[in-house]
Amino acid sequence: MSDLSNLPNPTDLLAKLVAFDTTSAKSNLPLIDFVQDYLSVHGVAATLVPTEDGKKAGLFATIGPADKAGVALSAHTDCVPVTGQSWSSDPFTLTARDGKLYGRGTCDMKGFIACVLASVPGFLAADLAEPVHIALSYDEEVGCVGVRPMLDLFGNTLPMPRAAIIGEPTRMGVVDAHKQIDIYAMTVNGLAGHSSEPDKGVNAIRYAAELIVELQRLSAKVAETHRDDRFSPPYTTAEAGTIEGGTATNIIPKTCRFEWLMRSLPVEGANRIPAELMAYAERELLPKMRAASEETGIEMLQEEHVPGFQAPEGSDAVALALSLTGQNATGAVSFTTEAGLFEQAGCSAVVCGPGDIAQAHAPDEFISVDELDACMAFLAKLTDRLSR
Repeated sequence: MSDLSNLPNPTDLLAKLVAFDTTSAKSNLPLIDFVQDYLSVHGVAATLVPTEDGKKAGLFATIGPADKAGVALSAHTDCVPVTGQSWSSDPFTLTARDGKLYGRGTCDMKGFIACVLASVPGFLAADLAEPVHIALSYDEEVGCVGVRPMLDLFGNTLPMPRAAIIGEPTRMGVVDAHKQIDIYAMTVNGLAGHSSEPDKGVNAIRYAAELIVELQRLSAKVAETHRDDRFSPPYTTAEAGTIEGGTATNIIPKTCRFEWLMRSLPVEGANRIPAELMAYAERELLPKMRAASEETGIEMLQEEHVPGFQAPEGSDAVALALSLTGQNATGAVSFTTEAGLFEQAGCSAVVCGPGDIAQAHAPDEFISVDELDACMAFLAKLTDRLSR
């Protein structure tokens, strides 16, 4: 078993990572520069995969023989905002209390990154027969955007790992399935007029409200017919999340726009609710609207798609994670990760990392020291597994 006593303290590294405000709306380059410098000090070269404007970048590094596929340790560097949240301490200063480490991103998912970086000396000291790859992305929180350019390079300018461990918070449980995310924007174009004569206009907000009610009806219908009890909740969900429209209470609103999000089971086709919602609009709403004006209409645009994840039978990554954790069963989660994208790219994937998803995105986000210790032990076993 690899010796953990001489490795850097992941808590110290986590403090440095948390100090970088990598909210998705901001650049992640200061954190990426820190990681690149840290790896360079240990003699490890890193490849950056920058955005076109150069304001963000992914990072890929390999430790061990370059002629073998190896295992990727994958994490996103961005975090969600703290705006409007009430914190007991500075969210960008790691604060320890009662065995818990508080700070934005501690759980989701800088705790995993800290453990990976702390394990680098151990990877280097081992006689690895297969390499360990470090794959860091950006903008995961806004549609798993940043990992896609990196995955496009797998098998080309970057090696194709045989397995990828996505270190999202699962309390070190082995997760082999998660839901798919689709986000849609619907715009209702009505006919403005004076509110004293509502019959002469087309109230865009009223028709948007009817669409939202129908969305909930369709969601409930799907929940009754398609279930998978491994998930919580065990069915596809669809909910409106934002809405805006109108200019004044005495003007019939001309436009209304709302966004809705669907989290669908990975084994279920994701087109049913959007298609049926538009069919309802065309059948029930548009004839009434266009009776008043042919310029009215309803449009639906898909803004975001993150594929679901269902590891295939005999998955290399799942088998590896089960053997390293000593577990004999897998789980499923309703939150979405980059695992489905890795699978689509041809890289076997599994989700397994420290922390509890209940803490992610929340005020006073934390990860326990015990979770970091468990992750360090997991990575030490991985080191042994990949060594000669």
